[in-house]
Amino acid sequence: MKNYFGGCDVGSTYGKSVILDEAGNIVGTSTIKSKISPVETANLSLREAISIVDGIDKIEDFDYLVGTGYGRNKVPFADENISEISCHAMGVHITDPNVTAIIDIGGQDVKGISIDRDGTVKNFAMNDKCAAGTGRFYEMMARLFEISLEEFSELSMTAKNVIVITAQCSVFAESEVISLIAENMPKNEIAAGIQLSVAKRCFVMAKKAGTDGKIALTGGCAKNKGLRKAIEHVLRTNLIELKTDPQLMGALGAAEFARQKGLALSKKTDIR
Repeated sequence: MKNYFGGCDVGSTYGKSVILDEAGNIVGTSTIKSKISPVETANLSLREAISIVDGIDKIEDFDYLVGTGYGRNKVPFADENISEISCHAMGVHITDPNVTAIIDIGGQDVKGISIDRDGTVKNFAMNDKCAAGTGRFYEMMARLFEISLEEFSELSMTAKNVIVITAQCSVFAESEVISLIAENMPKNEIAAGIQLSVAKRCFVMAKKAGTDGKIALTGGCAKNKGLRKAIEHVLRTNLIELKTDPQLMGALGAAEFARQKGLALSKKTDIR
């Protein structure tokens, strides 16, 4: 009988789950929009991941399950809860051990994380006092431009000039962008200004955390092409392209912790 280990990342905007087998292979994943209840988000996300894996039928069948994310303490069926900072570090480490630092852009915060050689966290810095630069901020910007998030992520790529966004607060930035749109300023240049503003915020978090060397982006915003280009411009380096979905890094790290803990417990049981 195969053993399966789960990681569930209950974020403010999305719920993500990853299922690993004993060898550490990813056998199931899911990403869903977060519900009002973190418990419901975790339930739905895990069940969706389970539905595509042969050999496991329900949440109780996991040999070990770790919860992470802002709603990690609301995952009643988890064997353990581990911070998203540690889980993102571990997830990136097992995806690419050469990565030494992460910029994680979540739904509500921006983090800079430096990683040690074993996948543990050396240092981190977090901006969770303002929504500017987070996933929710980008959702708001896409609504202002009346386009999808995917379209907004590519809009700045065609800009030859950048219209600087001076506001650091998400509320004031929204007002500034509305004014620029009303003045019929080129939308791609406004978008380029938004991306550059967020990139500078990411730069600050990265430097506070002491990140250097090979850096990767994690979180849903890692798929934002314009932001990625802006961060590379500000940091003056090429970011590492992760082979696994960067939005799953927290859940993947949680699943790897679950695998390590589960296998360790089974060895103790065998010895007895």
